[in-house]
Amino acid sequence: MPIGEAQRKYRRTVYTHDDWKNHRSSDRFIVYLQAILTSGFYKNLAGEVLLTTYIATAVCLYNALAGGYTDFQGVQQAAVLSSQYFPVIGLPFAAFTLTSPSLGLLLVFRTNTSYKRWDEARKNWGMNINHTRNLNRLANAYYDSTDVSLEERQDDLTHVAECTWAFVRAMKRHLSPEEEDEADFVKELFLKLPAQQAETVVKAAHRPNRALQDLSYAIEALPMHYLRKHELHHALTIFEDNLGSSERILTSPVPLFYSRHLARFLAVWLLLLPLAIYDAFATSWNHIAMIPATVVISTMLFGIEEIGTQLEEPFTVLPMQSFCDKIYNWCTEISTWQPGDNDRLPKPVEPIHGLYFTEKSVDWTTVSPPPPLPVVGHTTHAAAGVTSNASPSRPAAAAAAAVKTSKKPDRGGGLPPPSPSSSPHQLSMEDFLKRQSQGSS
Repeated sequence: MPIGEAQRKYRRTVYTHDDWKNHRSSDRFIVYLQAILTSGFYKNLAGEVLLTTYIATAVCLYNALAGGYTDFQGVQQAAVLSSQYFPVIGLPFAAFTLTSPSLGLLLVFRTNTSYKRWDEARKNWGMNINHTRNLNRLANAYYDSTDVSLEERQDDLTHVAECTWAFVRAMKRHLSPEEEDEADFVKELFLKLPAQQAETVVKAAHRPNRALQDLSYAIEALPMHYLRKHELHHALTIFEDNLGSSERILTSPVPLFYSRHLARFLAVWLLLLPLAIYDAFATSWNHIAMIPATVVISTMLFGIEEIGTQLEEPFTVLPMQSFCDKIYNWCTEISTWQPGDNDRLPKPVEPIHGLYFTEKSVDWTTVSPPPPLPVVGHTTHAAAGVTSNASPSRPAAAAAAAVKTSKKPDRGGGLPPPSPSSSPHQLSMEDFLKRQSQGSS
């Protein structure tokens, strides 16, 4: 196992059921203890642990020379450095007892904060996975195939799937070191996207934003009602939020003065610890048991601080490439599904539903008007009948005004329906709603 930065790519684990079985294994403690000497995590601590071990050894040797020692035959020997200038050195253990709670709180806060950053980054990618699938599913289900060939439908939905993948792949590159991912990113883009689109993304100053803009264009080109397009665009807003949250994590570490103070506090505390625990190991030969005890204590405490440091920047330990590959496979598969391919043909769209879900012309003479809306407003009752000062219903007037002002193209996201038909057998929506409102007054 490599050490340092080179080992982080080996920690991008995606668990399966077999991995969880091993994770819950009853002999996991034995396995983990056996791997201490080969663990890349503990290799990162070698410098700090060796320094504390060196100090502990130096304290044992000096105090043996200054205060006397026991030879290999068990005979007590006099001090070699018998002088008032070479006293036995040590520190009161109470100083470490008083400061250990403060050190523990600093370590706990450090690791908790770092884990929250990792957890937020993982949730951002979880949201990306969920909403990429949701976006492509809705694009497939909402697609208005009227007067559209199967080849054109497949091409449109495949383009949406590819643009979806391009965004998450650009986001992965945006959050990864350049030397690690740049070449693979460019290669994948030109392999899976049209050359011109791939080139525009690669040349963009902010590549995820450019990829997200291409996805917006792809959604706007789909033949469906603008309300349905609005629902698809909602997923893009979530993508942008996830990107911004990830950028904040990447560019804003835990406050440096906190991290540095903790590192100094821990280093001084552990480097001086051998002076405080020297007398506690008086029963061992020349206090030598203090040395392995120092190794274990410093490894565990330095390890806690190392966990916080490794989790603080989570993106180079998250399996983002695996996420991107899965998103590409899932979205591409969704784009191939078609209504009726499960041996259950879809029901034809009712004309009144066409008002809300398509942008095609509707023959309003075939549409049965809904029941009259209740009249809202000041009403006076006369002896001969009822008269009303209420204006035509607000929903009908608003819908008519929306149609009157609509000038969007048929596949570009306009308000339904388009321009009124000139056929004498068809009524415009505006005339239809006017008749409805007159009938209800």
